[in-house]
Formats: sequence, structure tokens, C-alpha cells
Amino acid sequence: MDNQLSNTINNLSESETLAMTRMSRELIAEGKDVISLSIGEPDFNTPQFIKDAAIKAINENYTHYTPVPGYPELRKAISTKFKRDNNLDYTPEQIVVSTGAKHSLANIALSLLNPNDEVILPAPYWVSYKEIVKLAGAKHVSIPSSIEQDFKVTADDIKKAITDKTRMVWFSTPCNPSGSVYTKSELEDIAKLIAQYPHIIIVSDEIYEHINFNDKHESIAQFDYIKDQVVTVNGVSKGFAMTGWRIGYIGAPKWIADACTKMQGQFTSGTSSISQKAAQAALEADSSCTLEMRKAFEKRRELVLNLMSDIPGLKLNNPKGAFYVFPDVSSYFGKTDGKTIINNASDLAMYLLNEGLVALVSGDAFGDSNCIRFSYATSEDILIEAIKRIKNTLALLH
Repeated sequence: MDNQLSNTINNLSESETLAMTRMSRELIAEGKDVISLSIGEPDFNTPQFIKDAAIKAINENYTHYTPVPGYPELRKAISTKFKRDNNLDYTPEQIVVSTGAKHSLANIALSLLNPNDEVILPAPYWVSYKEIVKLAGAKHVSIPSSIEQDFKVTADDIKKAITDKTRMVWFSTPCNPSGSVYTKSELEDIAKLIAQYPHIIIVSDEIYEHINFNDKHESIAQFDYIKDQVVTVNGVSKGFAMTGWRIGYIGAPKWIADACTKMQGQFTSGTSSISQKAAQAALEADSSCTLEMRKAFEKRRELVLNLMSDIPGLKLNNPKGAFYVFPDVSSYFGKTDGKTIINNASDLAMYLLNEGLVALVSGDAFGDSNCIRFSYATSEDILIEAIKRIKNTLALLH
């Protein structure tokens, strides 16, 4: 049999976060005591009232096909949430519910991008952005930043990257992987710039909205003069500890929402009925159920920053959201323990996995080859042990 795969799948890279998680599991299966900090998943369980809503939905026989863009009552709850939490006016008809925010992003790309279109990605960016853009036949244009800039780009940086092929700008705030959070004034500067280019669409990924250590989350769609050029992406996985429920959603101009509904109708149709009813309960509640998780993440952030500051050669910013640190590890490039030479961040990540039994993700996956991503979405005891292993393993390099 000719096992010939398509060019599309051959050109698509495996998710490096999932690849590192897979390698961790393989080592664990071999009996190795690996600490995996490679995947972005809260270690909390879904709040009980949300699980109760799902059980109620099963008992009430919400077990049939759902409308492609989501149940009307869920879309209404999302519309209310946007207004209540973000002061954004999206009607239910402007909302599409999908099987996770990643699915929402794929719908957007496949609905709006043509071959050779360019999508600007401020780096570091989430690992799947580049591959989703590639899947749509378009090209990504990376804008580098640095730890000295708190891993944020300016409107001037974006302006320099705009060409006659630019179709979209994608970014996340709070940011995965850096934890950086754009302020209202920074977003306003970007909005004023993009308003000068009516054909450019901004995709604002706000999945970490509730894990934000600033006073208030800011959405770029709040500026009226840019709203019709913005797609706001969100979901319940991070803030409500609902990763396995697979619910993401967008608020968008209606023509984009209609296009995403059409695309989704040919791929997955409507997402899980039970998950939708659970998400409705989450979004109809006030956000107080997210506060304890946020406080725990903030406490862990302080612990991690304090412990990692004692490791020579690491450069750290102070992330204002999400649950990652993204240290610059370039001072270790060129060093060796006598057996392994560290040439780049990928080498260092593999070295820490094999020698330190700690799974992290190379910054190469996020568009920054000087860094590694470290998730602190786990218990304090595990974090203390993991950083101890990292410190001891890095001390072997000279």
C-alpha cells in the first residue's frame, strides 16, 4: 500500500506543546519521574455548579444535534457576558460557539484568508497560530520583541510589518507564552493604526481574560472606530477550568460570524450539547468563581519568580497574566556538561527533559528562539521540586 500523505499534512508541524507532553508521558511510562510543565491546563477541577448544569442537561435530554453556531440561549449568555465584563456590544447573531478557541481560530483563518495573504504575528505568539495560518494557505509575518520590551510590540512595530498583502493581525492578551498583558493605551495605539487600513482584521485572543493580575482586562474591540475590524476570541477552558469541555467562541462582525458558521457547518456542525449547557451556566454566573483560581495562580507566580531568580543566567519578566513564565535562556547557549552541547532553546528543553526530568517547551515553538516556556498551573510542591531540578541540571553546564 502506498502510504502517501497529502502535502497539507506533510507541511503541518506537530504542536510542540503536545509533542513535549507526549514525550513526557513516554518517559513516565518507562518509569521515569518526570514533572511536566509543558501544557497549559489549570490543575483545578471544574466548579461544581457547572458540572451540575451538565448533569441537569443530560437528564433533560439535551442530547441531540445543536444549531451550528450554538444554542440561542448560550449565544445570548455570551452576548451578555461581553457587555457585562468587556463593554462590548455583540448581538447573539454575531457569536459563533466552536469546539474550543483553537477551532474558532481555524474557522476564522479558513473563512478569511487566501493563498499568499499575510498575517502579522507579534512574537512570542501561541504555538498554533503559525500552523493555522499555514493551513489556510497564507503566510505569517513575525514581529520580534524581547524581554526588555516585556514581550510586547508597539503600533510602530506593526506598521513597519504591514504590506499590501497584509490581511490580519493575530495576538493574545494576556499572552501565551509570555504572560504579558496589553494596557488600554497600548491597545488604543494599535487600534488607531489598524483603523487606517480598513481591509485588515485584528484577531484578539482573550482566552486568559480571567487570569489577569492587573485591575481590569482590556479588549481592543472596545474602541468603536475599530470594532468592525476586530474578531474577539474567548472560551471557558482557562478561566473556568473547563479544558476538556471544548468550548470556545467568537464575537465578530456579522459577515464574519456568518462565514465561520458556514465553515463550521461543513467540518463539525454544532459543538457538544452538554458542554454548551455547562458553558451557559459558567457565563451566566458572575466571575467570582474564577477569583480563587486567579489568586492561586498569582501566588504561584510569585513563588516561581522568586525561586527562578536564584538560577544564574536566566532573564525574567514579570508576567501580568496567564500562568506561564518565559525566561530568556540564551546565556546557556554554547555550554556543555561534557556530553551534550546546548546550541539553542530546543537543545536546552530536551536537556532539561532527559537530564532533569522536567518537561518545558522551547521558545522556538512560539517564535522566540532565546526562551523556554514554563507553566506554573500545578501545585506549589511540584513547582518547588521542578525548579530545584532545573537549577541543579543547569549547574552542570559550563
